[in-house]
Formats: sequence, structure tokens, C-alpha cells
Amino acid sequence: MTSVLPARPWEGEAGRFDVLREIERRVLWLSTSIIQHANRVRPNHSGLKVGGHQASSASLVSIMTSLWFRHLRPQDRVSVKPHASPVLHAINYLLGELDERYLTTLREFGGLQSYPSRAKDPDPVDYSTGSVGIGATAPIWGAVARRYVENAVGGAGTGRQYSLLGDAELDEGAVWEAILDPGVAELGELVWIVDLNRQSLDRVVPDIAAGRLQSMFAAAGWQVLTLKYGHLLEELFARPGGAALRARIDDMPNPEYQRLLRCDAAELRDRLPGADAGVGRLLSDVDDETLLAALRNLGGHDLAALDGALESIEDTRPTVIFAYTIKGRGLPTQGHPQNHSSLLTGEQWRTLAAELGEDAERPWRRFSEGPAASLCTETAIRLRRPGYPATEPPALPVDIGRTPTGTTTSQAALGRVLLDLTREAPEAARRVVTVSPDVSSTTNLGGWVNKVGVWSVRERVDWFADDAETILHWREKPTGQHIELGIAETNLVGLLGELGATWSRWGQPLLPIGVLYDPFIERALEPWSFGIYAGGQSIVVGTPSGVTLAPEGGAHQSITTPSLGLEQPGCVSYEPAFAIDVEWTLLASLARLGRPDGGSAYLRLSTRPVDQTLAAVPADPAARQRRREQAVAGAYPLRRTEKPKVTIAAMGALVPEALAAAERLEALGMPADVVCVTSPGLLFDAIAARHGRADAPSWILDQVFPAARATPLVTVLDGHPHTLAFLGTVNRVPQIALGVTRFGQSGSIEDVYRYHGIDTDSIVRAALDAGDLR
Repeated sequence: MTSVLPARPWEGEAGRFDVLREIERRVLWLSTSIIQHANRVRPNHSGLKVGGHQASSASLVSIMTSLWFRHLRPQDRVSVKPHASPVLHAINYLLGELDERYLTTLREFGGLQSYPSRAKDPDPVDYSTGSVGIGATAPIWGAVARRYVENAVGGAGTGRQYSLLGDAELDEGAVWEAILDPGVAELGELVWIVDLNRQSLDRVVPDIAAGRLQSMFAAAGWQVLTLKYGHLLEELFARPGGAALRARIDDMPNPEYQRLLRCDAAELRDRLPGADAGVGRLLSDVDDETLLAALRNLGGHDLAALDGALESIEDTRPTVIFAYTIKGRGLPTQGHPQNHSSLLTGEQWRTLAAELGEDAERPWRRFSEGPAASLCTETAIRLRRPGYPATEPPALPVDIGRTPTGTTTSQAALGRVLLDLTREAPEAARRVVTVSPDVSSTTNLGGWVNKVGVWSVRERVDWFADDAETILHWREKPTGQHIELGIAETNLVGLLGELGATWSRWGQPLLPIGVLYDPFIERALEPWSFGIYAGGQSIVVGTPSGVTLAPEGGAHQSITTPSLGLEQPGCVSYEPAFAIDVEWTLLASLARLGRPDGGSAYLRLSTRPVDQTLAAVPADPAARQRRREQAVAGAYPLRRTEKPKVTIAAMGALVPEALAAAERLEALGMPADVVCVTSPGLLFDAIAARHGRADAPSWILDQVFPAARATPLVTVLDGHPHTLAFLGTVNRVPQIALGVTRFGQSGSIEDVYRYHGIDTDSIVRAALDAGDLR
């Protein structure tokens, strides 16, 4: 099941590993000093903790030294565990990829980020990490994205996808959701290296259960390699009494082993043998220095053992390497149960300099000459990546030209627009890739899937191709444009983030759209937000949404998602009311993808059938264009009266109720304007821009909420009312905000709307009350 690799023989390679050890020591020194300077040297006027993780960095130094200076290739990509970011910066510095001035700027404004960041760090970073588990799984989706680009348009090549993760990250459910997705077992370029230091933030984990974890990876189809002991321990195990020593160390609990790391040689000789006299006799023949070194000689710090493991990767299936390490290895804090965020004292740091042969007065030295300098130069040349010329995203229409009639849903309009795109803009449609967590048919993607096929690493037989009653045809092939995942929203948005970053990795923009049930947007929000932060540009479609899902009801309804779209940085949110609004806003969102100045979008769609004639789309071409521009900018006037006494601003599925309320108010002698809001976020930005607090256009406010027509305002949506509660500030008018503030209920749409106070009667009463507030 698993392969336990012994330390590799050193014969004939001693010189090579001597040079690697010299670089390893310099990387340890630089990474430790980066954190030390930020906390102990740089002035801190606020008194707030700066932080950093010297111990967590130290446990990964050997692994990263071996990987970068021996095995990494320019086509490979690496995700580095968040707390080891100083190690990455130290290596980049030695390779000439980071200017010395940045070494003193860890966690300083404009300096080195707290965790690796593709978007904000000044040196090369392949994957942004920081949110535990998300960075670890990103290379899985990076592998899929690379393969997809290579199949679709070419230019992405090949390459391994490494993930360097702490053992505590394996506690994250997102990790196992990703590992267990059936398609992952076919990605032979995946290599995970687990930094198995057996410590978490607060303690030594009493039972890390490495064997169980290894079995779980093996069951998922991974190659499992284990690096437990280094060459010094292996040599002791080969002596008389060595088998008992191995059994003693294997059987002891993690906290006991960690405690031994804090012992001097005399105490170690007393504690380590336990009740076995043979072990005691073995240790009596070992000098103090060798004994202390041997206990710390775990496989994850043995450069020869690491070398052998990295050369044993099969590349036919994913590989995980469990590398046993010591948290804080080489530092005075090594193995201490509370060393996670501990910092060396000034005296300890200067002592470390002496031990490593460094100069505390000149801490930022590179290698100027000798074999180590040569290896750094050779490695920098070897890892130099070719430039990827940027491909402009293909042109997209802004208006396909349809004017929907009859009754349909905004959800159904999504599939219609995608199919129209294959005819109106085939080059752009070829770069569209849709992703779904097993809800393609129920979110109206069936026609699109039938048209473009399902992406797969290899072509598979469609056994239902000749079944006349099969409506959704599941043709899996490397050229398909729809990717189906298991029911795991975290996987979906993780993949979206990487598909949305191909423009910056290989110069090839894709137009990724992920479709999921709107109530589950919140499950996916953190990893999607992190993907946006890392430069991934994508569209998330949440559907069905709101309490409008009435009969299915209860907890299977979304309440807060409209405000999430309003608040998410790097994202424009839309909630279209009509099919034409879906077309216009989707095309506008697609046009923002795959470019340096682009961004993501969230469309909240509904399954409520709506009479499309209520949209009153202007027939005149100029007026139609004006309506489209307004819809894309955030809102448009849907009903104007000569002398309005109240304005109703409605969004999405509630627009029919708003129009019906306006008709009744007219009969009551209270003429009402109706505004259809398509994007609260864009309107909020426009208000901020009007007050000089944002860089955004504000013209939409003058067209939709002109001061000359300022009246008391009623806002209504199928979501939390605070989403639109700021609109009264446009003209400083009284406002009543209607929406959903309670958990949903099953029932007819009339009963559910009445229960939440968003039905036509409730809107009429609110408008009458607002009129009294003049």
C-alpha cells in the first residue's frame, strides 16, 4: 500500500549533498532572520503583534531546498504552506528573484505578505495560500486547468503540480472533498509533500494517525511514499539492538518523542531505552553529538532521503509523500509544544548565526563564490520560465438581439444565452467552460452540455447514446466544455479560480462559469473569495434563489446571498429580473474575464416564471441600447408616472409584485415610479463615487434616481432588506426596506411571500406608509 523509503546511500554523492547542506543552512538563516527583523528590529509604533512562524518555516527548509535546487523544472508549479512563506522568499532571494530591500519588509505595508500571494508579493509565487486547506488543494485544480487549456487552445504544456502542506491541513474537509473527486486519481502530475511535524498551533498532536491518513490516500488511488528516518537513524537500526530501538521510537506517542528533542545527551540516554537493556547498550556505544543528531535525523530533513523520494514519483497517478519532520528543526525552539508562533530572543538569534556560520551584522548575504554560488546560479537558469504571450480575450457581443416574449425564468435564460453564443460568437463560446457540482440538468445547462460535451482526461463511452428517452447526453471527451464535479461546492469554486487564472499563467484566457444552488453559495464563498484574491476571474451563478423556491422551501432557500454579492471585493453581482437582463448582464460579465483589468461576477437567478412583456424592452434601437447600458450599470426605470409620490425599487423575482403594487397605488391616488435594480453593488459604488470615495461611474444615479423625481422610497427583494437599504441616501428620502429576515417556509408562492411581507399587499401598505413620511 505504502512505500517506506530508507535514506539514500551517500557514496559518490557526498560533495553534492555538502553543497545542498550549505544552501539549506543559508535558507534556514534567511527565513528565520526575515521574521526576526520584522519583530525584533523594525520599529513597531502601534504595538500590535507582527508575527511570523520561525518554527513552521524551519520544518520545511530541507524539503524546499531539495525540491528547488535538485528537482524543480520551469514547467512545474508549487503551492507552499502559508507559514513557510519566508522560506520561499529566502530561496527566491538566493536565486536573484527578490531584491534585498524586501527582506526587511515582511508584513509591512507594500512589502512581503504574511502568506504567499500571487497578486501582492514582489517575487514569484505560483499559488496564493493562507486559508488552510484551500492553497493545499489549489494545485489539483491548477492541473485540471492546465490540461483544459492544452486541450482547448494549446500553449500550457506539461508539468508537475506540487503542494507543500502541513499535516494539520489534512484536518480540513476541503482537502478530502478534493482528494475523493473521481477525476483526481487520473492526474499523475500531482505531488503532495506533507510536512509531518506532528504539531498544531496549540500542542503536540497526541495521535497523528499517519497510517490511517496514508491508507486514505492509497484508497483514493494515490502513490504513497513515507520518509520517516534519515541515514543516521537507519545506521543505528542496523546495529545490534537497532531493531528494538526502531520499535521503541515507532511505538512511542508523539508527545514523548517531542519531549526527547528537548533533552540533553545524558537525559536522552536515560529516557530513550525505556525498559530495553539492549537499546541502552546500543546507545552506550554512540557519542553524545551523534546521539543528539541521530534523534533529529528524520526523513524530511535528510537530503539524500528526500532526493530518493522525489526520484521515485511515478507520474502515472497522484503521489503523496509523508515526510517526517521536526517543527523548528535547527532552532533553539525545535520540538517545543508551544513553538508555533514563538520568536527567538536576540541572544538566541546571534547564537544561531554562530552555529550556522553566518554574520549577524550582515544577515542578508548571498553566496558570492564557490560551489553553493554556482548551484544557485545554475538553479536560477534552470528554473527560468519562458514568456507566455498574452492572448486577448475574444470579442463578445453586447446584445444578441432577441426580445424574449411569453413566460420564462431567469434560470432558463442562462442556458439560452450560452447556446446563442455558440452561434453568434463561436470563438468566444469556445473559451467558455462551465462547471457544476452535479446540478447541470436542474440548473438548465442541459442544452449547453448536449452541444459542447463534457470534459474528461480521456474519452469515455456514452452507453446511453442510443437510448431514445435520454434527454441529457453525457459525452465525455478531452475537448468537452463542461466539467462535472461531485457534490462539493468548495471543489467547484477552487476549480473556477484556477480556470479563471489561465490568462495570467499561460497567456490563454478562459471564460469560466460555475453553476450551483444559491443556498449553497455561502459554503463556497471563502474559497471563491480566495480565488478572486489570487487573480482568478470567473462567474458564479446561484440558482434557484430566495424564498421564491416556495414549495421546496424551508432551509433550502437563500436569504443573505444578495448582500454577499454586494460585499465581495473583486466581484460584480447581478440579480436580473427578466431574460433580456440575464443576456445583457451575462455578456457584460463575460467581457470582464481573462484580462489584467478584469474581475469576477455573481449572478443570482430564479426559477419563477415571469411574463417577459413586463420588461417593456424599447423597440427603438437607441432606447434599447440605453436600457442595456442601464441594466449593466445597476438599474433602470421600468415605470414612470407624471408626478410620482413614491418610488418602488425592486430586484429580481419581486419585480412583478412591484409593478402590480404600482397599478394599485395609481388607483389609490398615489402614482408610483418603479425602478428595476439589477446590481446593488454597482449602485453602492456609484454613490461612493459621487461623494469622492470611489473610482466608479455615477451617471446611473442621475438617470435612474434623478433629484427632480425624488420621492419616498420602498425597496423590496427576495433576500435580506439591508441589501437595498442604502438607496434612500441617493436623494436623502424616507425609505422602507422590505425583504426576507426569517428562515423560509414551504408553501405556495403567495403564502410564502405573504409570510415574509414581500407580497403585493405588503408593498402597497409600505408605499402608503412611506408617503406619510414626507
